[in-house]
Amino acid sequence: MTIDDPRKGTGYVETVTGPIRPETLSATLMHEHVLCDLTPLERRGEDEAEITLQNIFDVNWRPNDYPGNHRLQDEDVAIREARWFGEAGGGTIVDVTTGGIVPDPEGLARVAQASGVNIVMGAGFYTEPFLDADTLSLSEDALFDIMLGQMVDGENGIRCGVIGEIGCSWPLTPFEARSLAAAARTQVETGAAITVHPGRHRDAPHEILDILERNGADISRVIIDHMDRTLEEPQVLALAQRGCVVEYDFFGIEQSNYWLGILDLPTDWMRIRTLRKLFDAGLGDRVTLSHDICTRGRLQSYGGHGYSHLLRNVVPLMKDRGFAQAEVDQLLVETPRRLLTLQG
Repeated sequence: MTIDDPRKGTGYVETVTGPIRPETLSATLMHEHVLCDLTPLERRGEDEAEITLQNIFDVNWRPNDYPGNHRLQDEDVAIREARWFGEAGGGTIVDVTTGGIVPDPEGLARVAQASGVNIVMGAGFYTEPFLDADTLSLSEDALFDIMLGQMVDGENGIRCGVIGEIGCSWPLTPFEARSLAAAARTQVETGAAITVHPGRHRDAPHEILDILERNGADISRVIIDHMDRTLEEPQVLALAQRGCVVEYDFFGIEQSNYWLGILDLPTDWMRIRTLRKLFDAGLGDRVTLSHDICTRGRLQSYGGHGYSHLLRNVVPLMKDRGFAQAEVDQLLVETPRRLLTLQG
């Protein structure tokens, strides 16, 4: 380390290209996938479907029906998409691609270097259906050792800067419970925030928090993802009142068909309305935002909204509906900065 290494200061953010000062983050997306493969294990290797102007609506309406749609592994496309985010005023993307959905630390480093956008990488493991038998047999201690190593040593020197997304199903599997416990222990050692993909059930977030708390986690540094498809508005407020951070990360998804089940997804203006209620309840500092892009059809390169949608389109909607700039900054800059800052 050099004498001016940010890790030696009062706080730093670990990115895939090294530590940076927290004040340099700028607008931050807290839950994205830049390079990943969320194709189910049994379908990996299928010939990829072409995305065209004729089928792009159907690709986004039925994303699971198009092989290759869940595979984001073209670095040239990733660089272009990240640059567009940067040109819209974005500074940092948190890539929460964890074990089972093909994380690529070196690829992320190349994308960050070429695009000029900071990328923070997540440690840990995704949901059980995406994991092989060897991984599923790991003990809690083994999972803890892996996660801690990803945070402290990294892969070829590329360290993770956040824990998760830790994948959980409903009902929670024994492996996923061990993974949560290991994540909590990793947080105790590193101080890093934990971001969790909950099962699709109203009780799932509280069960997750119970496990994390029993294992020593600071839930003020725990993010429960995917509020858009998990809880109704009053339940979101009650969850935030418990002390964790709630995340609306489906921005840009504005359709009636949820491809993983039957539920009513909110539109962006409905998400904004709930954000207003959270601020009015004094909970505006317990919310993060993102798009959770994990399919090609949602990238600008293929006709989608891309990583810049929040900045280009949602922020103006928020201001039209009375949000102050300080409130926007709380959501996109201040809370991400608090959660991503590690102590030297």
